[in-house]
Amino acid sequence: MKTIPAKTILSGYSDGWFGTNYNMNIYKGCCHGCIYCDSRSSCYRITDFDTVRAKAGALDILEDELRTKRQKGVIGSGAMSDFYNPFEKDCRLTRGTLQLIARYGYGVVIDTKSDLVLRDIDILQSIQRNAPAYINFTITTADDVLCSKIERNVCPSSRRFRAMKILSEAGIEGGILIMPILPFINDTAENILAIIEQAHEAHAKYIYPAFGVTLRQNQREYFFDRLDDQFPGMKQQYLQYFGDSYSCGSPRDKELRRLLKTECEKRGILWRMKDISRYIRRNYDREQISLF
Repeated sequence: MKTIPAKTILSGYSDGWFGTNYNMNIYKGCCHGCIYCDSRSSCYRITDFDTVRAKAGALDILEDELRTKRQKGVIGSGAMSDFYNPFEKDCRLTRGTLQLIARYGYGVVIDTKSDLVLRDIDILQSIQRNAPAYINFTITTADDVLCSKIERNVCPSSRRFRAMKILSEAGIEGGILIMPILPFINDTAENILAIIEQAHEAHAKYIYPAFGVTLRQNQREYFFDRLDDQFPGMKQQYLQYFGDSYSCGSPRDKELRRLLKTECEKRGILWRMKDISRYIRRNYDREQISLF
């Protein structure tokens, strides 16, 4: 695997997203090939986005940062590059990162589309003794066939649901990110309900949605090329409905949000970010206060 130079690994993160204090990416780029990924946009300045590269010296840099931070906290990862890309199976950089997080008493919230996370149950359990350890699986469709069209190089949705259930049975909780939900493709009540039902069966504690997709810079061209390939005629439908808008919200947004709220509350699944963040940090904040 190629590497790129890095000076830092952790960055501050204080907007309350899943209760995290820091953000971390040890890889750059992603080979999942998801047709909707906003991280491909030019504003992020990631050249050769579809090529995964590791950050050189990531573990040494991270250890220095974890050791010298004045305040411990919960680290989020996976927003720009999946913590569990296919190369991780051999290079084990993520596993080394989790070992450091456990050693220095930090928490972690991981966003992923891979069931390779099951390999690291032992370390996640170790982190959990002192801090939160949560796994967020992105699942945009309950249909494995549709999944293969919009998320080409990742394990099917059914395997992600299965991984969540195995993690839950091992004491590692988490939830589902149903984002983005693509207008005219997977923004149906049937799809959202199927995801909620399977998430409940897999013991998901929360579900957080985004009923729409963002299109900007070169990501727009990439997305439309994939639509032409996988969904003939769909590009024209997008252009007629959204024009050149950056934010392409589902026309069914209100209907789907009502459905999500009703069905999640019926099953005891959280769906508001403030409630999700509070749940993730419920014991951790009490423990941090007791230290002082």
